Amino acid sequence: MSIVSSAIDQVNNALGTGTTSNSNTSGSSTSSTSSTSQAAGGSASQQLAGNFDSFIQLLTTQLQNQNPLDPLDTDQFTQELVEFSTVQQQIDTNTNLQTLISLQQASEATSALQLVGSTVTLSGNSSVLSNASNTPATWSINASGPGTGQVTITNSSGQTVYNGTLSLSTGAQSYSWNGQGTNGTTYPDGTYTLAITGNSASGKKLTLTTSVQGTISAVNASASPPTVTVNGQSYPISSIQSVTGGSSSLSSTLSTLNSTVSSLNSTVSNLAAKL
Repeated sequence: MSIVSSAIDQVNNALGTGTTSNSNTSGSSTSSTSSTSQAAGGSASQQLAGNFDSFIQLLTTQLQNQNPLDPLDTDQFTQELVEFSTVQQQIDTNTNLQTLISLQQASEATSALQLVGSTVTLSGNSSVLSNASNTPATWSINASGPGTGQVTITNSSGQTVYNGTLSLSTGAQSYSWNGQGTNGTTYPDGTYTLAITGNSASGKKLTLTTSVQGTISAVNASASPPTVTVNGQSYPISSIQSVTGGSSSLSSTLSTLNSTVSSLNSTVSNLAAKL
């Protein structure tokens, strides 16, 4: 095998392709197997860049030390140069992707800050009970059909505080809990979590989803994607279903944020497919 082919194997291993190269030079032949993946800590771009530099050094060394009476085959040399160019393109692609991610994260964080103070509806099952203001914990339940639901409510410690049943109709409906436990105990203010299952009159299991409403009190711009704090709970931007308060531009901002996240995920997927 040529020295350059060995370098190509190193690059393939850095990319995770596990490809093995075999070629003959000066009448000698050896075999090479894929090496194990490099130790965690270095980025893919750094690994590729390191192999790229090695590629150059090995190629130069091979040219300097080849047998003048049996020089490197022209076709083989051309093929190795083409693969060499491909490695450079992959390094550039990784670098450009990192730049794209940084720009999109900065844009998401800036836009997310505009949501502070807005009332939103989110996918979730945790709601806040406030006896002090006589505000029950409230959830929105969406059912695939009519039937009966079995409700379980737990506190922040995971302790079950209430079990009960309710009638379900098709579509969205509201469910509130005033803090009275199954045993009659009045539970203190705090965040409570709802779990619900349901069946139709014929016994068929219903599809149920829950959502909560609250005011965004904070935005964590350092998360990727940014998260919002509602009723003391942290939610990703993508969990926001609608904005019902604040300026009219907030819905547009939310739509832009979700579109940006989707675009970033698509870009990453396309790059992974190429590698």
